Amino acid sequence: MKRELLNKIYYVGVNDRQKTLFENMLPLPYGVSYNAYFIDDEKTVLVDTVEQPFAEQLLAQVQELLAGRQLDYLIVNHMEPDHSSGIKTLQAIYPNMQIVANAKTIEMLGGYYGIREGFHVVKDGDSLNIGSRTLQFHFAPMVHWPEVMVTYDNYNKVLFSADGFGKFGALDVEEDWACEARRYYIGIVGKYGVQVQNLLKKASTLDIQMICPLHGPVLDNNLEYYLGLYDTWSSYKVESEGVVIAYTSVYGNTKKAVELLAQKLKEKCCPKVV
Repeated sequence: MKRELLNKIYYVGVNDRQKTLFENMLPLPYGVSYNAYFIDDEKTVLVDTVEQPFAEQLLAQVQELLAGRQLDYLIVNHMEPDHSSGIKTLQAIYPNMQIVANAKTIEMLGGYYGIREGFHVVKDGDSLNIGSRTLQFHFAPMVHWPEVMVTYDNYNKVLFSADGFGKFGALDVEEDWACEARRYYIGIVGKYGVQVQNLLKKASTLDIQMICPLHGPVLDNNLEYYLGLYDTWSSYKVESEGVVIAYTSVYGNTKKAVELLAQKLKEKCCPKVV
């Protein structure tokens, strides 16, 4: 699925149409994508990897883009295995690559995969110059794991957002973004609203023209819409005014009462009743 997004930033992720449950509990009727990105500058950079069963597909794309060169850096924004378990496959081919990671990520790399050296350690707000562009690293703990960070390319104004702004569904499926992104957000990130708000505050200081998440499509237009939804969800506001009536009805009488109540509400004040 290799394709150039802009100015030598390439998508090198994969689609998983085999997985039917995300984290073994959330249905995936249209699969899921594992996204990774390659930056071709004076230094070559891979941003995150993919789940191990698809690591060879990722490697083939990266090798084609490298055309015999070495991979200089691997940035690890998030350690969840669907984004990090391909690291060992990559490291076997490029043992001299530097793994750009924060202290929490380094600890997890040792525990998960026995990787204990070859790190370029970054702190919150640090930068890394790779040629024509500088990459900045902003920590986003608990969005939705404690080690999460995001990477900002100040040259192309691209935010590599880890699991933020992701959605379910493989990339060969045409569907509305909001529905599956909402379900993804609620199931994965929803209880960390304060932490998402903190990330949004950091993002507001950046000039972002493209968002590259670890699941779902790259977002390159109408970014105010996506940022606005995340602000609404993470501040626990309603997206639209309405009334939800929750009930159970053993004999059907409660259902009749609810239907009557819903009709009265629609007539008097609340046309949108669920």
